[in-house]
Parts: sequence; C-alpha cells; structure tokens
Amino acid sequence: MEHPSLFLARAVLAFAGLLAVITPAAADEPLSLSAAVHAALARSRSLDASSAAAQGAREMAVAAAQRPDPVLRLSLDNLPVDGPERFSTTRDFMTMRSIALMQTWPNADKRRARGERFEREAEAALSERAQRLALLQTEVAQAWLERRLQEQRWLLLQAQITEARVLVQTLDASLRGGRGSTADALSAREALAQLEQGLIGAQAERANARLTLARFTGGTPDQPLADAPPFQSSPTAIAAWDRLPDLAALQAREAVARAEAEVARQELQPDWSTEIMFSQRGSQFSNMVSIGVSVPLQWDKPQRQQRELAARLSRVNELEAEREERTRERALQVQRWRQEWQAGLDRLAFLDAQRQPLAARRVDAALAAYRGGREGLGAVLQARRDALNLALECLALERDTAGLWAQLEYLFPDTATGVKP
Repeated sequence: MEHPSLFLARAVLAFAGLLAVITPAAADEPLSLSAAVHAALARSRSLDASSAAAQGAREMAVAAAQRPDPVLRLSLDNLPVDGPERFSTTRDFMTMRSIALMQTWPNADKRRARGERFEREAEAALSERAQRLALLQTEVAQAWLERRLQEQRWLLLQAQITEARVLVQTLDASLRGGRGSTADALSAREALAQLEQGLIGAQAERANARLTLARFTGGTPDQPLADAPPFQSSPTAIAAWDRLPDLAALQAREAVARAEAEVARQELQPDWSTEIMFSQRGSQFSNMVSIGVSVPLQWDKPQRQQRELAARLSRVNELEAEREERTRERALQVQRWRQEWQAGLDRLAFLDAQRQPLAARRVDAALAAYRGGREGLGAVLQARRDALNLALECLALERDTAGLWAQLEYLFPDTATGVKP
C-alpha cells in the first residue's frame, strides 16, 4: 500500500501541473468589455476608500450622539502659605482636600442632531462611492474601446502594407524584366514607406492602449479582446434624473448641510452642567459637600450662535441651487449624447452602404485603367490612399459612437458586479 505522504506529494505535483496548463489558457481567454469592467471594479482601491469613509462616519454617528464624558477634579483648597499653620492640610479650618465630579447635559434633540449629521456623512460617502463606481465603469469601457480601435487600426495598416509590398515586388520584377516604369516603382515604394511610417505610430498607440486597459483590469497587456458589445442597441433609459450618481451625491451633500444647520439650531440652547464635590478637612472639623449648576451665558447670541446658523442655512441654499443647475446641465448633456449616438449610427450606416462601396469601385476602376494603359500608377495609389483614409474614418467614427453608447450605458453603477460597499 502506498504511503500517505507519498500520495499527498503526488497529488500536489499533479495539481501544480494542472495549474501550469490552465493559467496560460486563462491568460489567452478573450477579454470582453463587461469582464474588463468587473475586473477593474473588483481591484479598485478608490472604492475601498469611499467604503472606509462611510464606515468611519457611521462610527462617529454613534459617538456624537452620546453625552460628554464626566470630568473628575481633584483639588487642594485654601492651603495656608504663611504663619504657624503654613503648608498644613489639617490645622486650618478652611483647608480642604476636595474631589469633584462634573457632567454636562446636552438635551436629547441636540445629541440626536449631532448623530444625524454623521449619518448623513455616511450616506454622502456611499453616494460618492456610487459616483466613483459609475465613473470607473465609463473609464474602463472607454479604455477597452480605445484598445479595440488601435488593434483594428494596426491590423488595417498591416493589411495595407502587405498589399503594398506585393505591388513593390511586382513592379521590381517588371523592371528587372525590362518592363514597367521606374517612376511607378518609386511611387510604390514611397507609398509603402508612408504606410510603414504610419504603422510605427499605430504600434506605439496600440501599446499605450494595451497598458492603459491592463492598468485597470490587472491583466496582461497582450490579452486578446472579445467581440464588441452591440452598441447599436438602445442604452439604459433614465427613469429619474436625480438618480444619476453625481446628482445623488450632490443631494447627499445637501442633506449633510441641512444636518449641520440643525446642529447649529440646537446650539442656540446652551448645555447645562452639574457638579458635586466632597471636601475633607482636618479631623477636628466637619467634612463638606458642595453641589453646583453652571450654564453658558450666550450674551452675544445674535452675533455668534445666530450668525453660525445663518451661515449653515446659506450653505444649504448654495448646494440646493448648485444641484438644480447641475441637474439641468446633466439632462441636456445626456440628451445630446443620445442624439449624437443616434447620428453616429446613421453615419456608419451611410458609410457602409454608400461611401465604402464607391471607394472600392474607384480602386477597381483605377487598377483596371492602369492595367489597360489608360492611367498611371499614381491614380491607383491615390485611390488606395483614399480608401484607407475612409476605412480609418469608419474606425474612428465607430469608436466615437461606441464611446457615446458606453457613456449612456454606464451612467448608473452596475449592481451586478459583486463589489460590496
């Protein structure tokens, strides 16, 4: 029978071999846009910061609603410093060793208002977390779409370079055979050089796009991308404008300001304090107990407490006006995005149905005329350059249209990501 430790060692080695096989396959798995968004949200530390801020505010809400700690005071009163009883704590009848306990008593409404203020802070932190979540979703989606554009641009230039190289080889062979034109061969080489120069820039932008996306997702820069989502479908509809994360965050900040104003209103009522003190004297004298009550004298309330309340109320009005103005701006912005997205779809459809077929026919016509001796190679190269520019224009327009779709689709935080607040 096999020894248990040997069996365990073999099992560990087998599992390690299985991981070695699985890990490269996982790295080569195409990365979809939604998977990139979920991966970025799962590793975002800014979301953890907002969650920590909310938890801290909740803890402060409990602490702020409590009464202040009592104050313990120890004192030596009326100690003589001259005469026959100097520095004696027992011979003079006025000398006392005292211990006192003082407690401040803010009313229940004031303590409730102080706790509510931090509760609103916690809600504001969660609102800002939702705002960060929606913004991060959009940034990752834009990074994924940008990388897709750069990948497609790079592939398009590669295909054009392959065709240009075939043309250069064909013309060189014609020259060696005593046919063709030196000017045509040079023109073809110049066109190839221009494409190769454009490829250098495309490679750099492709590498930057890969690094940007990998920074969000934590994956490898060369992980392939999956197919693009159907950005022709209508994005998420907006049921209520105030549910937009940035507007909800402003509304939460307004609630914090209202809570602070309520605290200032409660501060118009002073906090009373009570104190009890036990004083011990010499053995020949009786001990004493003192009881006291103190209250702050708000003698300048119109210039202090009421001014502070007015300042807090002005802050509420400021945030309310800012939120209303921002709501109008956001409504207009989202409506414009939707119109521009629809216009982008229409332009793409027009390019696909009208301009791209015309560009392809122009290339074919120029090539046929060149082969028939009716046109020079320059017309063919120009037609190909125009077709390439049109293809790049289509890619850029598709990227812009998909970007508008992402802006609209990720206006709200994705609650299905599994990222906990």
